[in-house]
Amino acid sequence: MKRREFIVSSSVAGVGSVFGSSCNNSSSETTKGSFTNEHLAPFELDEISIGLLQEKMKSGKLSAEKVVQLYLERIKQIDQNGISLNAVIEINPDAIAIAVQLDQERKNGKLRGAMHGIPVLIKDNIDTSDKMQTTAGSLAMQGHISPADAFVVRKLREAGAVILGKTNLSEWANFRSNHSSSGWSSRGGQTKNPYILDHNPCGSSSGSGVAVAANLCTVAVGTETDGSVTCPASVNGIVGLKPTVGLVSRSGIIPISATQDTAGPMGRTVTDVAVLLGAMVGVDADDAVTKESEGRFETDYTKYLNVNGLKGKRIGIEKNPQGNNQFIHALWLKTLEVLKKQGAEIVETEYLAEINKLGDAEYDLLKFEFKDGLNKYLLASGSKMKSLTDVIAFNNANEDKTMPYFRQEILEASNKMEGIGSRKYEEAFEKCHLGSKKIIDEVLSKNNLDAICGITMGPACSIDIIYGDRWGDVSLTMPAAVTGYPHITVPGGLIYDLPVGISFFGPAYSERTLFSMAYAYEQATKNRIAPAFSKSFLK
Repeated sequence: MKRREFIVSSSVAGVGSVFGSSCNNSSSETTKGSFTNEHLAPFELDEISIGLLQEKMKSGKLSAEKVVQLYLERIKQIDQNGISLNAVIEINPDAIAIAVQLDQERKNGKLRGAMHGIPVLIKDNIDTSDKMQTTAGSLAMQGHISPADAFVVRKLREAGAVILGKTNLSEWANFRSNHSSSGWSSRGGQTKNPYILDHNPCGSSSGSGVAVAANLCTVAVGTETDGSVTCPASVNGIVGLKPTVGLVSRSGIIPISATQDTAGPMGRTVTDVAVLLGAMVGVDADDAVTKESEGRFETDYTKYLNVNGLKGKRIGIEKNPQGNNQFIHALWLKTLEVLKKQGAEIVETEYLAEINKLGDAEYDLLKFEFKDGLNKYLLASGSKMKSLTDVIAFNNANEDKTMPYFRQEILEASNKMEGIGSRKYEEAFEKCHLGSKKIIDEVLSKNNLDAICGITMGPACSIDIIYGDRWGDVSLTMPAAVTGYPHITVPGGLIYDLPVGISFFGPAYSERTLFSMAYAYEQATKNRIAPAFSKSFLK
């Protein structure tokens, strides 16, 4: 997510509400309504779900080939041209051919499952062994073609998904500089928030979040270390899931942290995210932690979607207010009323202050693991970059192109770290990962909780590529990130015409319960509102 907070505030939990620069407005009410943009042509697949696409392909009203063509036209119209969202960094030149093949399979009576023929965009730090590059948005990696698909990409292909292309991201998953602009990469430029175009898309899965929100694809895949799926999902008005670390393989994904990294599904509905997750899971011999998921994962999470999923659930909330913005507080009170009306029992707890104290340890842990993991990835990848040292040197030699706005302090700091066998690493791991699990496990068990809930993030700040992001004091990404526990965010409403998400997180492998609760909340509120594509916050 926003990596500079590890340095600035010693806590990645201290991000996301109000506001930077022009974000701070004197509007006296939260705006909620139906948005349209008269300058955009109607889009046939606008807000369409996986289920409806399958119905239309089954009936012959649509084909996978036609669906891919429609999305490619949409990308050309508003992502590459027009308002230029800049969410997609590269198109798969084989996407139509793959769709044609899948249409022929359907015609022959072979249906691979719920993802058959469904276009998916994936983040540009996930390996594909095809004609697309894998670069993490870095010019240092430009031209790199991976020798093999990431495990999660293999699973998606086997499930019949069409890999439509790759999405832009915060370069190196936002682990490069303490003054970065989320959604900016030296290869891909700056991605825009589709609700208000001069606002930040968050990150690092910026392009994936924007692409789903703006209907450039049906669903997308992001990756998260701390907030990199859940923050862009929240501020782009969609659903995003950070699974339990170990549920989804990380092999073939450019790493930050072996302790916290995971890929995660992003969609406009809880149902679509549940379908996509079922196609991503599985035990991978090349990622030992996935062995822990054996017998615990599902290939169909939709069977847990229940409109009564909140009834009888004990949900913990932080006793102290999240931030000091009156509209966020009003939205939260409204959320609590929905939860209670749907039959949930609300239990006040205190845990964020203790979690926030772990910020320095988390930052140290990530630096240790980033250096170790990236060096191993680069050596095995066939890239011209063989080490983190090579990347730093390339950036220094090409700084006008690679570092025109901010530099690479985090890369340099990581490169100075000792090995992961050092005592300092063990101390960071024990304090951050084991310490956070102790805090959260105690809160869950002591209060007999099914999950913990809160505001995911506040509304997006303005884009500022010169001085960097300026987030506020509301975020619920860190507790689930440092523990490795699952975390889902669902649209919670709009503040200043910008989306705000509601989070549910719980113990390891509690995705079934989280899906059930998130679905019940989603169906009770119907808070998803398509983006306005407004040019500026200032009217």
